[in-house]
Amino acid sequence: MKKRALVSVSDKQGIVPFIEKLAAMGVEVISTGGTKRALEEAGINVIGIEEVTGFPEMMDGRVKTLHPAIHGGLLGVRENEEHMSALNEQGIGLIDFVIVNLYPFQATVENPDATFDDAIENIDIGGPSMIRSAAKNHQDVAVIVDAEDYPAVLQELKDFDGELTIERKRKLAAKAFRHTAAYDALIGEYLTKHTGEDAPEKLTVTYNRKQMLRYGENPHQLAAFYERPLGNPVSIAKAEQLHGKELSYNNINDADAALAVIRDFNGPAVAAIKHMNPCGVGIGDTIYDAFIKAYEADSTSIFGGIIACNREVDKETALKMKEIFLEIIIAPSFSKEALAVLTEKKNLRLLTVNLSSNQPSEQRITTVSGGALMQETDTLSYEDVEVTIPTDRKPSDRELEQIKMAWKVVKHVKSNAIVLAKDDMTIGVGAGQMNRVGAAKIAIEQAGEKAEGSVMASDAFFPMSDTVEAAGKAGIRCIIQPGGSKRDQESIDMANEYGIAMVFTGVRHFKH
Repeated sequence: MKKRALVSVSDKQGIVPFIEKLAAMGVEVISTGGTKRALEEAGINVIGIEEVTGFPEMMDGRVKTLHPAIHGGLLGVRENEEHMSALNEQGIGLIDFVIVNLYPFQATVENPDATFDDAIENIDIGGPSMIRSAAKNHQDVAVIVDAEDYPAVLQELKDFDGELTIERKRKLAAKAFRHTAAYDALIGEYLTKHTGEDAPEKLTVTYNRKQMLRYGENPHQLAAFYERPLGNPVSIAKAEQLHGKELSYNNINDADAALAVIRDFNGPAVAAIKHMNPCGVGIGDTIYDAFIKAYEADSTSIFGGIIACNREVDKETALKMKEIFLEIIIAPSFSKEALAVLTEKKNLRLLTVNLSSNQPSEQRITTVSGGALMQETDTLSYEDVEVTIPTDRKPSDRELEQIKMAWKVVKHVKSNAIVLAKDDMTIGVGAGQMNRVGAAKIAIEQAGEKAEGSVMASDAFFPMSDTVEAAGKAGIRCIIQPGGSKRDQESIDMANEYGIAMVFTGVRHFKH
């Protein structure tokens, strides 16, 4: 019995040569709409879908393949006599290959001019139905949803006298179900956003593999990098790599952390990241000034670090960057002269990210053993809160500028977190400590003599006055913290004792 293939693709990449070779093997081709026209224009004999169903396409193509003559031919189990008898009685022919991909829903909704109605019209119904029917009956039907599989399928048909192995069919079926699941997840995500539901009863998200990684956090761990469709446009997943070695698992995590820091600054800013914590952040009138301050903030930890800039890297800045060992430099762009300087370092990764896009509030999903946690990105800024000043001394205008900077940075430091800043740069960072005074001691020790006259930011309130006392002894002049402890008054009294101005934000910035 001659084999038949049902072909209906939105993405027509490679479809004509693939079907030409199938037809040359004696496979009959059934097709619809635009796919049928493309195949016929290539000189391939095609059976129209209406010839199989005996029913015309209708409702602007919404109803054409949803018919027993199609799904019977897909779902009939060859070794089941009852199935075969029913098909024979109804005059339904078997279908052996389904080559289908779906309406471009993602491309449609990514278009800023697309309307809600445009999105709805690009929800494919017949395509997923055919794919699922074929995939369920994959022992008898080969379902192909990805043009990347065309060569392997043709080679196996050639090697095995027109047949595919069950292993190949099963792999194709698994991919087919992943394909429809991802498609439905995107539609569900889009419609959920339009309904305003923040935490739906089911969290359905999908990711596309961007690249396999050499390994994970350590060489014995398997890892891959996935990109979220419709995800944040200002992200490492959307970065373009201009130069250097392939990114590693740790590189990607650190680069993500670096981008998160500089997105919070409007003026020229540079962040240096080590193990997902800022080790130095600087701001200035130019990106060169900001880089020098980020470097001087911690010239030891920056070695082997990741640098993110929110302005184009120019030649002057590139020459300074070239002097030290860096893993990655991220920026909106690099001047031609800067590229010429930095590409002399063979392994240095250079990435560009479009920072002009608005940063949307995005779901952040963190997996735990057996489950996942979801929360919105922490995008709260100093301008979003109502501050109070409970101390006798009020901060000067310059101190206010510095605590705003420090508060932006401390949000990105692992809790318990303390950041000291002075002269538009961080001078001490205490990260990930089990108690807050411990984090403060680390930051103060790192700052050394620079701590005199600096400001301090804390990601959460002080449960006791010991951190304020340590700040006072170090000569810190202003502190910004959430407040809200039952023992706030002790911290306020200690600040007054040392002449420290203290600002309460009423908001904490835990980062675990």
